[in-house]
Amino acid sequence: MVKKLFLIIGAPGSGKTTDAQLIAERNPQNIAHYSTGDLLRAEVASGSEQGKLIESFTSKGNLVPLEIVVNTIIRAIKNEAKNVIVLDGYPRSIEQMEALDDILKEETEIQLVSVIEVEVSEGVAKDRVLGRARGADDNVEVFNNRMRVFQEPLKEIEGFYGGQELLTKINGERTIEEIVDEMEAFIKSKI
Repeated sequence: MVKKLFLIIGAPGSGKTTDAQLIAERNPQNIAHYSTGDLLRAEVASGSEQGKLIESFTSKGNLVPLEIVVNTIIRAIKNEAKNVIVLDGYPRSIEQMEALDDILKEETEIQLVSVIEVEVSEGVAKDRVLGRARGADDNVEVFNNRMRVFQEPLKEIEGFYGGQELLTKINGERTIEEIVDEMEAFIKSKI
């Protein structure tokens, strides 16, 4: 049984995690939701060798090496009982995109079906993340940094998946209900 993989990308504040969670909750029999951070934390909690390795990086506040992240994702997908996987927040960089692509080229058990980008303007993203108050400067600075990290590789990521006709964009500036309905209908049309 080939697992069907959907990647959900979007700016901080785009709501991608919430959208993906709701779709999985609505389809408990066949759709599983993962976020990269949750997968790494679960691996650490399991006490496995891989988990200990991950913790040796995260406990010091260091980024987990790419190869470990990708292997953790691939293993989780293979072990998942459900055959449709919605993974949010990946890829966040050109390197992550290329590493996943390299593995999927060799992989017979997992098929990348689509990359869904939840689009929101920077203003909307900022309001959602910081609230209307636009509080302390440090929060704004953290947001601006996260936004920059998201935007820098975006054109190349869009070009890469768009070139393979795998990219779909969804307007993220509507109600959660509307966004989730559209995303769910799209995913179901592909499985």
